[in-house]
Amino acid sequence: ASTADMLAEMGYDIVEAGSAEEALRLLDEGLMPDLLITDHLMPGQNGTELARDMIRRVPGIHTLIVSGYAEVESIAPDLPRLVKPFRLADLLARLNETAED
Repeated sequence: ASTADMLAEMGYDIVEAGSAEEALRLLDEGLMPDLLITDHLMPGQNGTELARDMIRRVPGIHTLIVSGYAEVESIAPDLPRLVKPFRLADLLARLNETAED
């Protein structure tokens, strides 16, 4: 919720999903996001699995995985990540880097 608040402050239109399954259902219902920000640890699919699914389904989508763990083996090294806790400036910097990828 705090990350969504930060993004809203920066002018992003936010759609929140409570799980990876809900996010994929929203996609199936026609949602076409430009950016996916997901926590890594979630029930069901983890953030890496969700990011991979979204990248396959939405060409050009940017992804950012947020995790409270700096070294989680299951987070693919090729996916952008941001370690909690972070400040608004950290999120903005990482989003700018992600947009350049």
